[in-house]
Amino acid sequence: MAKSTTPKTTIEPALPETYELALQELERLITDLESGQLPLDQLLSSYQRGAQLMSFCKAKLEAVENQIKVLDGNELKNWSGAK
Repeated sequence: MAKSTTPKTTIEPALPETYELALQELERLITDLESGQLPLDQLLSSYQRGAQLMSFCKAKLEAVENQIKVLDGNELKNWSGAK
């Protein structure tokens, strides 16, 4: 029986729904990376996931910062760039 030559595709896990969940996962990844106990393959994928989570968290923080910048009185104005 011939082996399949179809390349393996890795499915990236979805980003968390909230900043807090992303931060929690990022903190766990940092702990794992700092432990020095991860196999090389897992080290690389954990680093890549961490970079994704950092980008996600940064975008969330920037969105909140932009909303705060348009703060008028005690009310937040609708910000056209909000998602």
